[in-house]
Amino acid sequence: MADRKRAIRGRKPPEGEKKQFLTSMDPDVIRRIKAAAALRDKTASMLLEEISREWLDRHQDGKK
Repeated sequence: MADRKRAIRGRKPPEGEKKQFLTSMDPDVIRRIKAAAALRDKTASMLLEEISREWLDRHQDGKK
């Protein structure tokens, strides 16, 4: 029997720097986010974090 290689899913940041956040979205929105990220040479998570920070700063939501 052949040895199975364990699949590596995604790239996790170093311990303590980031936390994973799972959400569900419309498939078309996901495709558009991924396409926009690719055009900017970023990952989808990098783009979502950047956009979220900008939105939160404008709306003063989630401020400590």
